[in-house]
Amino acid sequence: MALKIHTIPVTSFMQNATIVWDEDTKDCIISDMGGKVDEFLTFINDNHLKLNAIWLTHGHFDHIQGVAEFLTKQAVDVLGPQQEDLFWIQGLPTVLKNYGFPLKESFTPTRWLKEGEQLTVGNYPFTVLEIPGHTPGHVVFYSEKAKLLIAGDVLFLESIGRTDFPKGNHQDLINNIKDKLLVLPEDTTVITGHGPYTTIGHEKKYNPFL
Repeated sequence: MALKIHTIPVTSFMQNATIVWDEDTKDCIISDMGGKVDEFLTFINDNHLKLNAIWLTHGHFDHIQGVAEFLTKQAVDVLGPQQEDLFWIQGLPTVLKNYGFPLKESFTPTRWLKEGEQLTVGNYPFTVLEIPGHTPGHVVFYSEKAKLLIAGDVLFLESIGRTDFPKGNHQDLINNIKDKLLVLPEDTTVITGHGPYTTIGHEKKYNPFL
């Protein structure tokens, strides 16, 4: 048996909200709950999964706007991102209004995350890595056992995250990717925040930004 993943793109930005679960224990998490709440709940119920938490890589609206609605239907811990992204989460209603999206409520994460913390999905440990640059409080989740990286909007297929948002920093992003992500095994699968999955090896070879 293995760790399984199922991605459902949400919002017009096609953000990769993803269910990750251990086939043995049926424990699961949702990373970056940005919408389609009922679709996620149906998938979890149909596959007899046990939802342990929602993990957030950062506070941009397309990654978090489904959280408050989800919590009205199922109580679950919300973990992450790092506290420097508080202003993004608190500002969710204003950002949605500015983009012309339906109003959604803000929320407070159960717990902020920090570098080196250990989380689990069933029998699979994940390490939290702080990767500021796209946002100041961006985190990613890495499982050595599963050879899997949940990268949010840090690293994409042959691209990287934007850094022109408030408190973004291009050099910080580049340095963090090189120092913390490109040192991971090359066969590590990367769940990107948008678009196709990739691998660390592919990005080391073909990413023009790195």
